[in-house]
Amino acid sequence: MAEKASTFDQAGQSAATATRLRRLLSARETGVFIALVVMCVFLAIVKPEIFPTPKNLLNIGRQVSLLGIMGVGMTFVIISAEIDLSIGSTYALSGLMTGILLTEGWLLLPSLAAGLLIGSLVGFVNGWLSTYGKLPSFITTLGMLSVARGAALLITDGQPVTINKSFGVQPDVAEQFYFLGQGQLFGIIPMQLIFFIIIAVLGWLLLSRTVFGFQTYAVGGSQKAARVSGIKVFWIKIWAFVIMGFLSAMSGILSLAFLPSGQAGRTGTGLELDVIAAVIVGGASLSGGEGSILGTILGVLIIGVLRNGLVLLNISPFWQTTIIGLVIILAVGIDKWTRSRRSR
Repeated sequence: MAEKASTFDQAGQSAATATRLRRLLSARETGVFIALVVMCVFLAIVKPEIFPTPKNLLNIGRQVSLLGIMGVGMTFVIISAEIDLSIGSTYALSGLMTGILLTEGWLLLPSLAAGLLIGSLVGFVNGWLSTYGKLPSFITTLGMLSVARGAALLITDGQPVTINKSFGVQPDVAEQFYFLGQGQLFGIIPMQLIFFIIIAVLGWLLLSRTVFGFQTYAVGGSQKAARVSGIKVFWIKIWAFVIMGFLSAMSGILSLAFLPSGQAGRTGTGLELDVIAAVIVGGASLSGGEGSILGTILGVLIIGVLRNGLVLLNISPFWQTTIIGLVIILAVGIDKWTRSRRSR
């Protein structure tokens, strides 16, 4: 009897292991991770003297950091079955407003708080109009893209905003501000990458370990079912937009801290497409209800490694844009085909 019980236990454990393995292999993040590994191995073989070096890898980490920070926010928005096209303009408006306040003699913390508040307010307006205002988020945020960009142009009069002592920034405040974008932790790890890691961890905890995260998935999966179960659907969506606005503002501020000069007509232009692409490549569904912070991180890394690899391979910038566009189309296509097969 003891031998039979032991045999049954072993069979049960084997079945459980096989089930976990099938779930792991069927997870969308697994396919994205495999694609990332294949890309890295290929580039390490083709460019062994450059790509796998710590300097280049840290450079990729810094380059994708701002994209990743905004990607975390976009993950919440897309999972809730919405979209935000205004993030590039919010990025510019918040960053440049922070810079203007610094040139007016403001201290660092009040300037940062004002910039982050502006981004959050833009997110709130987007969320309110897309819910209580009954407007599609695509139209709302497309309009806000122009409104925020126009506001940045009006405030700056189309002139560049430069952060240095000769433009009225207090010397010690300027140094503190530069450190946010140009500094390195322990003299090695870029501060932008540190901010990305912190935001990614917080975003993962919020989405995977809180009631708000569960409700976000529920709202994106079925808004009607979520409302019947007592979830305040509109407020979940509004908060998703506020998170997006806040993180867009943070990215804009960090960008200005890295390159302490920006112009309203150029800063952040087209950035929304890269962010949405990274989140979709990472496995989020445009139909809502699916996605993860881990997938977004992998999607951001794929975009970053792809760009870095194309540069190392001396591919024309025109071809780089074309290839990245094809990757986006392929990722969205895979998403649609996968969902149609599941629904059969």
